[in-house]
Amino acid sequence: MWQGRFQERPAESLSKFGQSVSFDWRLYRQDIAGSIAHARGLLRAGILSEEEFAAIEKGLKGIEADISDGKLRFLEELEDVHMNIEAELTRRIGEAGAKLHTARSRNDQVATDVRMYLRMEGGRIVREISELQRVFVGLAKKYHRVLIPGYTHLQRAQPVPVAHHFLAYCEMLERDKERLADALKRIRLCPLGSGAIAGSTIVLDREAIAAELGFDGVSQNSMDAVADRDFVCEFLSVFAILGMHLSRISEDAILWCSAEFGFLRLSDAYTTGSSLMPQKRNPDVAELVRGKSGRLVGNLVSLLVMTKGLPLTYNRDLQEDKEPLFDSLDTVSSCLRIFAEMFATAEIDVAAARAAAADPVLLATDLADYLVQRGVPFRRAHEMVGRMVARAEQLGVRLSDLPAEEIERIAPLAVKGFGEVFDLDRAMRVRTAPGAPSPERIAERIAWWEQRLQGS
Repeated sequence: MWQGRFQERPAESLSKFGQSVSFDWRLYRQDIAGSIAHARGLLRAGILSEEEFAAIEKGLKGIEADISDGKLRFLEELEDVHMNIEAELTRRIGEAGAKLHTARSRNDQVATDVRMYLRMEGGRIVREISELQRVFVGLAKKYHRVLIPGYTHLQRAQPVPVAHHFLAYCEMLERDKERLADALKRIRLCPLGSGAIAGSTIVLDREAIAAELGFDGVSQNSMDAVADRDFVCEFLSVFAILGMHLSRISEDAILWCSAEFGFLRLSDAYTTGSSLMPQKRNPDVAELVRGKSGRLVGNLVSLLVMTKGLPLTYNRDLQEDKEPLFDSLDTVSSCLRIFAEMFATAEIDVAAARAAAADPVLLATDLADYLVQRGVPFRRAHEMVGRMVARAEQLGVRLSDLPAEEIERIAPLAVKGFGEVFDLDRAMRVRTAPGAPSPERIAERIAWWEQRLQGS
């Protein structure tokens, strides 16, 4: 933009440095939809004639089709997607195209476009999260009777159904969907009509324009409307948390694929080999997802740092919101899609899981609970079981094989039901509290998730 006030063209280096069309071209559909709605507002206000509006609408739809077909080349010297589309429109239809920018600014234009774009992309991300959840529910259903050790501090803690583990991922991802849905609520007001900072002396029907574009209403402060990037920060925050969850799932998968755990086998299609060691099957997908989560955190921090020192209202710094946003959208989407593919073909090594879960020390807490049910205070029961565990280690036997005289010496009340405590099936059956992993509770939750995810 150099005509009018400026007597010289901008330096070529400035044009290249300042252009954003190399990445904001993604907004072309939203920009064209917003321009058509704005043109209709100008028509209602008497700024455009019917013929002019018809030419603008037809011209913009033609431009949209050409962009979609790859027939229109964006020019960096026109800076951004908005000026590229407007210049091409004026080239095609003449003077009527030059009237389109009446009563609006690129400031309110881009604020509108990005909200509309996020509305579309946010819905897609929700669907991709749901698809990954369906994969985990399928795994839970397939392996609902398989037990593995659950871990705290990465030490074996208590036995849990592997289904309970997969359904825990569904809970994490559901919160991500809820956060995304909540963020989508705050982009339902349309900034278009706010102008550069203080609206316009040409008053358009903003409510009608907003309704045409699918918004619930209009923004109420023109300064805030063009300066606000809270919503982008919020989406990046949601994506960073989602990435953190995917990274934690990755870590489980990486551990479970190792020979030390051996619970999970990934398809050859989603593992890689080594350039040196022919025996290797590396869980590269999970490692890449774990690594890419750092980009999501970095994109959020980048935008927070960039916006924290900006005065009202619009500053060119805000152009820097789009690359982190687009990168996070692409990263999250690619991670969700490939995870759904990878886990859909994954298998649990049932024998390895069963062998690991059969370690009787995993039921030490159940033994303490057994003593509590016979009147022993929990802290005292905890100490007794700890002594039994230590004694079994000293004797080189499994806890369940501790000699009766040793049990009698440490905890006489445990002698009668000692063997019963180490029955894994019984141990799972009695865990019936809401949220606990009894077979009945697992079945209920699988059914709940299948209903929840139906059609999502």
